[in-house]
Amino acid sequence: MSSSASRRTILWFRRDLRLADHPALLAATQNDAVIIPTFIWSPDEGGAWKPGAAGKWWLHQSLAALDNALRDLGSRLIVRRGNALEELRRLAAETKAQAIYWSRQYEPTAAKRDSKIEKELREDGLEVHTFNGALLFEPWEIANAEGEPYQVFTAYWRNCSKQLRRQAPSGAPRKLQAPGRWPESVELEALQLEPSVDWVGGLRENWTPGEGGARAQLERFLDRSLGHYADQRNRPDVEGTSRLSPHLHLGEISPGQILHAMDQNPDSDGREMPASRRSFLSELGWREFAHHLLHHFPHTVDQPLRDQFAAFPWKDDSKLLRAWQKGRTGYPIVDAGMRELWTTGWMHNRVRMVAASFLVKDLLIPWQRGAEWFWDTLVDADLANNTLGWQWTAGCGADAAPYFRIFNPVSQGQKFDPLCDYVRKWVPELRELPDRYVHAPWEAPDSVLAEAGVKLGQQYPEPIVDHAEARNRALAAYEKIKKKSQ
Repeated sequence: MSSSASRRTILWFRRDLRLADHPALLAATQNDAVIIPTFIWSPDEGGAWKPGAAGKWWLHQSLAALDNALRDLGSRLIVRRGNALEELRRLAAETKAQAIYWSRQYEPTAAKRDSKIEKELREDGLEVHTFNGALLFEPWEIANAEGEPYQVFTAYWRNCSKQLRRQAPSGAPRKLQAPGRWPESVELEALQLEPSVDWVGGLRENWTPGEGGARAQLERFLDRSLGHYADQRNRPDVEGTSRLSPHLHLGEISPGQILHAMDQNPDSDGREMPASRRSFLSELGWREFAHHLLHHFPHTVDQPLRDQFAAFPWKDDSKLLRAWQKGRTGYPIVDAGMRELWTTGWMHNRVRMVAASFLVKDLLIPWQRGAEWFWDTLVDADLANNTLGWQWTAGCGADAAPYFRIFNPVSQGQKFDPLCDYVRKWVPELRELPDRYVHAPWEAPDSVLAEAGVKLGQQYPEPIVDHAEARNRALAAYEKIKKKSQ
């Protein structure tokens, strides 16, 4: 067709649920093209890692927010379900679309699927254009001096920092050209993303999914927490972190937008970046590093990067796993974190490390069980980040913590929750205990426990393992595989 206004383009939304700083959307809207915004629910195409319950709840809210934003532009979101390739073909035939635009995904199964879809659609005679809408760098863009992927974060991020592109993000369009007749769309509720049993009250209370919620959260972080980030990021009892991870996961905000907003913050002098800014920027770097690793080492979603750990003597104990999942280990900082996760779909990063270390080192339960639980319960469940975090904790991944670094749950609680506010919030059974005993209630005299209304083994469990003994057991297990690999 000769008229640019008659050009029809399908914009396939996936995990890029925003309108601002959206390269695929910006390119698709050139020359007043008619845009058909589309989302296709095809969870089986994610392989073994289908979206978890908390993530699906967030997705429902985010899609609803995106549809509302599109309607403000004179458009709407078309929702389909089924095989993505078949639905795109069907939609192209129904709308007489000539082109399909989308933002790239980098998880191994998704990337393989997308390559197949792109090839098939091109063979159908359709234009296909894909864009980076999720990362500061494509996972294959950064390599070491030998042209190989990095396995150490510091070296990786030093290289990235030299190439960091700082530019103002594009804004959202003011209007989208709509087709004369909209194709069929299923109701969002028909996807059944929200749980049939209402356990998400804590999610609703703590989060506002969608692009607007992401912008508001970024502004809150810049105003309240960024200046103290380096000092307070490890304190779960204060508002010290950005809480942007779930918004980043579904692309309600881009890392480029965050970087630009930090640069525009009046505290920046444009010369030497303050410690808090450097610290937070490195956290964006870890997200980039996670995608870099997963792209180059796709087997690590469920297999250790370091081969020697394939022989590690893990102990799959369902009873101990359940106690950990439900926040009933008898170690207050661990239990507080696991209860925060169950209630809000999120856990403070420092506590994630402590809880994860407890699972894989104190209990010797395979890290894969922890990754599966986090995947189902975290609103920011991201395959790359989840894989990196658990392999790091287990000592079997790139740039991993040395295996002998075993977090002591008592000293970690005392150091990072010194006022005991975090534990008292999530483990209210211990609320009346004096500070000195909150992180180790078994050390309290019987009279103190009685006065606080705590009877260990009833209101609150006794420790399910002795940490000192568990530490020795974990180190002995590691020594065995180390000798085998020599």
